[in-house]
Amino acid sequence: MSVEHHPLISEFPEHRERIHILKAEDAHFRRLFDEYHEVDRTIYRMDENIEPASDKTMEKFKIHRLALKDQLLSMLTASS
Repeated sequence: MSVEHHPLISEFPEHRERIHILKAEDAHFRRLFDEYHEVDRTIYRMDENIEPASDKTMEKFKIHRLALKDQLLSMLTASS
């Protein structure tokens, strides 16, 4: 089974420029961005059985990734 990563730029291509700006200028955004991608990598590794995990653990990580994605989108769409 081939599983895709969900990089933020692929998830929100319309915000590509704003993502780069916030990564450079906002430490909180950068921390959430890095955490989002680390969680995404962990999910990928679990999906590919590189690091097998229970369904409950997988669900926990996916919920966390979604929460981070929501926070990041909120920051991306906030007035600058």
